[in-house]
Amino acid sequence: MLTNLSPHLSSSEIAMLPTEEDVKFYEEHGWYISKKVIPEELIDEATEACFRFYQGERDAILPTDEGYSNWKPGDGDEIRNNEFTTLQHKLLRKFALQPIIGAIAAKLARSKSIRLFEDQLVYKAPSSSDKRGVVGWHTDRAYCSNSTSEKLLAAWIPLHDSDVDRAPLVVIDGSNKWSGNDHLRCFNQPDLRETAKKFTKEGREIIEVPMTMEKGQMSFHNTWSIHGSYPNRSDSYRLAMAVHMQPRENRYQRYWNAEGKQIHHYLDTLCRNLPDGNPDYSDPEIFPTIWSE
Repeated sequence: MLTNLSPHLSSSEIAMLPTEEDVKFYEEHGWYISKKVIPEELIDEATEACFRFYQGERDAILPTDEGYSNWKPGDGDEIRNNEFTTLQHKLLRKFALQPIIGAIAAKLARSKSIRLFEDQLVYKAPSSSDKRGVVGWHTDRAYCSNSTSEKLLAAWIPLHDSDVDRAPLVVIDGSNKWSGNDHLRCFNQPDLRETAKKFTKEGREIIEVPMTMEKGQMSFHNTWSIHGSYPNRSDSYRLAMAVHMQPRENRYQRYWNAEGKQIHHYLDTLCRNLPDGNPDYSDPEIFPTIWSE
């Protein structure tokens, strides 16, 4: 198993944590954009590690390569989606477990500690089509509904400057407060207008907010926030990591979808079990602590 890190913040990082006003904004709108908190050299190191990962470099092997998004060469470059990269590559794990990421998440979630839940590495090649290379509207809650906490959140970290043409994450402002998002699992459905019909029947106003940022910044979104992304209309690749996190109080719960089928998460098969046989979402090997007071 890959090595975990010890949480620690420098004085300069502490000064860049969200203020109470920032936290209230996040709670109201469902998203937050940080200051430039990630050093450029760490981003460049992670970028090189990403491309070595794409070429097949691994420091650890998962028990199976099925049951999760697992792009391989030859699958096409419109969208490369790889999950659980931090369990497979030590430099990507080092990048995702930076204490500043967990410390900001802890502030936003009003939690004393934050653990990793899962991660995604998403690459997009340039595209001239409006419907190719699109990540459909979805909520993270729909994919982690086995969690008891409603305060899970994710950091979206572009590994370069991210303007509106380079396919930034797009969050629908205030959608974290809407009901009916429990089963919005449309990540792979590129028709954003058609998917939007699922959550606009009540006359809700859709305000799309692109997470445009400079290299070194990252955005955070609530587990209930509806989000997706447009095609990459730039002339360069788009590369970003999503670090999904859970607050200290989160535990496993059984959950069934709208069709009555019980939901299972791939990580449930990797982590240790509790005495009652349920997956242990505090297993430090699979769900390491990123930050703790």
